[in-house]
Amino acid sequence: MVPILLVLLLALILFGAGFALKILWWIALVVIVLWLLGFLVRGTNASGGRGRWYRW
Repeated sequence: MVPILLVLLLALILFGAGFALKILWWIALVVIVLWLLGFLVRGTNASGGRGRWYRW
């Protein structure tokens, strides 16, 4: 009985980790797309030069 429970627990952990990693990949993809869009559509600053759209 214990080995069956361990296998089920391992399957649940691996399923949860796979789901979490897939979500993290999608979040990373969205962040990269937003960064690229911000990089492409950044405006000009008050002095007429190219401005940065982020504040780092």
